[in-house]
Amino acid sequence: MTGPAYGLVCLTVGPEVRFRTVTLSRYRALAPAEREAKLLDLYSDNIARLRGAAAYCAARGIRLYRMSSSLFPMLDLVGDDTGAAVLDRLAGPLREAGAAFEAAGIRVLMHPEQFIVLNSERPEVRASSLHALQSHARVMDGLGLARNTWNLLLLHGGKGGRGAELQALIPDLPDAVRLRLGLENDERAYGPQDLLPVCEATGTPMVFDAHHHVVREQLPDQEDPSVREWVLTARRTWSPPEWQVVHLSNGIDGPQDRRHSHLITQLPSAYRDVPWIEVEAKGKEDAVAALMRADMQPKG
Repeated sequence: MTGPAYGLVCLTVGPEVRFRTVTLSRYRALAPAEREAKLLDLYSDNIARLRGAAAYCAARGIRLYRMSSSLFPMLDLVGDDTGAAVLDRLAGPLREAGAAFEAAGIRVLMHPEQFIVLNSERPEVRASSLHALQSHARVMDGLGLARNTWNLLLLHGGKGGRGAELQALIPDLPDAVRLRLGLENDERAYGPQDLLPVCEATGTPMVFDAHHHVVREQLPDQEDPSVREWVLTARRTWSPPEWQVVHLSNGIDGPQDRRHSHLITQLPSAYRDVPWIEVEAKGKEDAVAALMRADMQPKG
């Protein structure tokens, strides 16, 4: 094995890894019995497609996969347990899908939507955020994924200026969430220096994103010395350190462009010994394949 494990994020540019969905308005237009039938069909199909994602990654030597947090629409719908009941009916196939990843030695992570803000000033947002997170953790449990940060459930810091509130609530999260939880720096509210005290106090690993860091701090590029410093600092929050995950992306029109480029044109030297790298590029599998090919080339 050469180089790090590069991760495929959710989908492929091509048709190989795709999932179905349904809009909330369409779902609510259905009668209760029709809702159950709709979700049963959709969930069944997406579980089969998830097994296909495992096979796709295994065939290409991809050992890290970020599972979509939208596989089971309406599962986190407050006041409607239809999705949960349907997923219970599909417990066998769901467990088999998780076993397919395990058998192939593929690490599975999840990075839920930005609207999850555990430390919001609004109690209703905090409640809905926790409900959504518990739904995601339910999926990971159903897949048979261990309750530890090998199977990361990743969030951003949430509401800016409320790191103390985030730190205070993490110990009280349900085990299915807390034991998988990781935190990632972002471009606006939480730099790595803001997350570090939270991570250290709660035993939560930090996923460092160099692109976010460069944009937030207006640095010239990802070769800035602080990138390496934060890679090493973030590593100390991981137990074991060999499980460290970082995010990799480049801007389309340069280091300060928030938009992700199609392929990775700059792999920071600071990532040279990071074992697990999620590739956040528009080119998806094309970007991962290019990085893997580059690692196979003779060095020197």
